[in-house]
Amino acid sequence: MCGESGLGYDASAMAQPLPSPVTGSIRDGVHYYAVRAFYEDTDLSGVVYHANYLRWFERARSDLLDLIGVDQRAAVEAGEGAYSVADLSIRYKAPARLGDIVLIETRAVKLGRASVELAQRALRAETLLADMDVRVGFVSPDGRPRRQPDAWLAAFETVAPTRNESR
Repeated sequence: MCGESGLGYDASAMAQPLPSPVTGSIRDGVHYYAVRAFYEDTDLSGVVYHANYLRWFERARSDLLDLIGVDQRAAVEAGEGAYSVADLSIRYKAPARLGDIVLIETRAVKLGRASVELAQRALRAETLLADMDVRVGFVSPDGRPRRQPDAWLAAFETVAPTRNESR
């Protein structure tokens, strides 16, 4: 038996802090989030499957929201609504491969009353792998567009260069 607990593991090791989830950072209005291409992300040839870029971009957007203080879960639980992808356009430039470290850059390019437009890029070192333009809209629980919370607008203004009042 390991340790003193009699449970088959070293209980003293459990006293050490567990690792935290990965988080990105914001520098000069740009959010950076790193991912690694794991086996599950690839096809038979070891190339990252195209749909996984969407997942990576989504993770980066979610992390950006966390870092600027936008709590979507609280808004959903309060019955206010949440962001939903309204449209996106993605361009694939070069393949990521098994084991690659991919940096996702996210920039807020336009802020509206009910939506946010973002530009995202996936890079392996200096090589552009894919880029995407995405517009997310704030929608009520019944799926109708609505003005996003004022606190969210203020949070995005810390990283968004322009504001478009028409949306």
